[in-house]
Amino acid sequence: MKRAVVVFEPDGRRIEVAIGTTVLQAAEKAGLGIRSECGGEGICGKCRVIVRNAEALNRLTEAEINLLSELEINSGFRLACQARILGNVTVMIPPESRLKLRKIQVDGLEKSVELNPAVEKIHLLLPKPTLSDVRPDLERLLDALSQVAGLGDVEIDYEVLKKLPSILRDSNWDVTVGVWGNRRIIAVEPGDTSGEYFGFAVDIGTSKIVGYLVDLRNGKTVGVGSIENPQILYGEDIITRITFATAKPRNLEILQKLVIDGINRIIHDACEKAGISRNRIYELTVAGNTAIHHFFLAIQPKYIALSPFTPAVKREVNVRARELGIKANSGAVVTVLPLVAGVVGADAVADVLSSGMHESNDLSLLIDIGTNTEIFIGNSEDIISCSCASGPAFEGVHIKHGMKAETGAIERVRIGSDYEVEYETIDDVKPIGICGSAMIDLVAEMFKRGIIDNRGKFKLQIKTPRLRKNSDGTKFVVAWSEETGTGREIVVTQKDICKIQLAKAAIYAGCSILMKRKKVRREYIDKVFIAGAFGSYINPENAKLIGLIPDVPTAKISFIGNTAVTGAKMVLISKEARKKANLISKKVRYLELAADPDFNEEFISAIFIPHKDLNRFPSVKRSKF
Repeated sequence: MKRAVVVFEPDGRRIEVAIGTTVLQAAEKAGLGIRSECGGEGICGKCRVIVRNAEALNRLTEAEINLLSELEINSGFRLACQARILGNVTVMIPPESRLKLRKIQVDGLEKSVELNPAVEKIHLLLPKPTLSDVRPDLERLLDALSQVAGLGDVEIDYEVLKKLPSILRDSNWDVTVGVWGNRRIIAVEPGDTSGEYFGFAVDIGTSKIVGYLVDLRNGKTVGVGSIENPQILYGEDIITRITFATAKPRNLEILQKLVIDGINRIIHDACEKAGISRNRIYELTVAGNTAIHHFFLAIQPKYIALSPFTPAVKREVNVRARELGIKANSGAVVTVLPLVAGVVGADAVADVLSSGMHESNDLSLLIDIGTNTEIFIGNSEDIISCSCASGPAFEGVHIKHGMKAETGAIERVRIGSDYEVEYETIDDVKPIGICGSAMIDLVAEMFKRGIIDNRGKFKLQIKTPRLRKNSDGTKFVVAWSEETGTGREIVVTQKDICKIQLAKAAIYAGCSILMKRKKVRREYIDKVFIAGAFGSYINPENAKLIGLIPDVPTAKISFIGNTAVTGAKMVLISKEARKKANLISKKVRYLELAADPDFNEEFISAIFIPHKDLNRFPSVKRSKF
């Protein structure tokens, strides 16, 4: 097979690949991250690279002709997922196309719970066998457990059983037994190790994995690890990954291995920082959306993407860590939190658990903003939920200069009465793009300053050099070329505004439908919880101004952060919280928005800024923008 050498600049990284390999595949092999929100399908256009010797690549594809401007094509730009290597080539990866360290939120609201983990360790001094006491080793151990801890009807992990005779004798019958759920022996260790036992709580998000290393003696978090979800190589969004997983039999295994490897990496990092052996981790609790749940367990995900969106399993799942390839104690148990429905997963159960809305008399609205936004309304009496396809616009997908919350992303924006723009960037460097929180600010500020109308359309009569119309359409310049890290202007287009309108309309319509079915008005809502990493960075006033969330007093709004991982931690340290998570899974009623007769009308009305019916947003109406 013929091969070619690829040199990636400015890294100076060289790699040899087979002829026909895409530039995206070559970069991945070289350990370089290139953005690919669509999973290499030629749809998102974010994987732009610059090639000097164009003859070393295939001809421009139809996708490239559609996504690249004439100027970009003449300047040597190609899409890494479409450009196939035919000979030795040098490729330059511009800053805006690189995968960078994201601004990952690792903490969230954590409700206090009684410390009562499923794992306990019991120190035992066993009597040695004699001719008058010839009980088998296991019976001897079980009898002692019954006498000391009152545990009966306990089974033993097979791997532990195999080593039991040697461990008992090598330790001179002085051992510590690890028990999970009062019913399974998961470890037998020499000497007294009863003061050393830890757990690991994990939130597997679509774009990130966050883990807490927890001391099970006191419930304290002693280490934290976080990384990008490695599955991102096969698509930024869940639907792209499901498509990949179902395309070939081995693909599901690939996605599972990627996420397991990612978890092992954050376990290693957290344990290394805390000075703790991962062999002292005896349980992991895992939260994730329904698709991630299926990828993690290598369960066929095809049917959760097809109507009626049925998951393979809804209840809590327990599996041995070693069966999944997770590097913890040999007998460690992985507990995967239960789901609500096909599109409302274990992460949403953890959100509700962390918020405490299921135990409160207050009427609460909980919104976990993401590509699929989960919404809950209710209290201790009853909770209704829905999931709305808000799309990946808030992650920067399908936005001309959109990007995730990474170094160089514009994250805050203000526009003055003279239409001049002030912005802040992540890590205070030159801007290379715009992240979701800034897009909300931009739409709000442009509406406030009269640059766009309530339909989201630019008002071309505005006199400012920042607003211009050409063959590419109308755009507003956020950052001039001399200000940016790319040397090119960063702009917001009419299409970008439309994408944000569609996303915010889906979320508001979901809230509105739930309020209707609950027969409540916004005035009756006592608390609004905004969950998720993205939600923590948005300006609540601007979110109300554009009609993303109901118009409630800002004092009622709480940003509760990454409650998926804190909910998983609560389950890890408390049997009571575990029971509550299972009750939430059963108690929450799921409403399918697609089947609701009012959804289309609500959605269309919510596309307006803030809404077609301005009476729903009295604070905006009073402002007279």
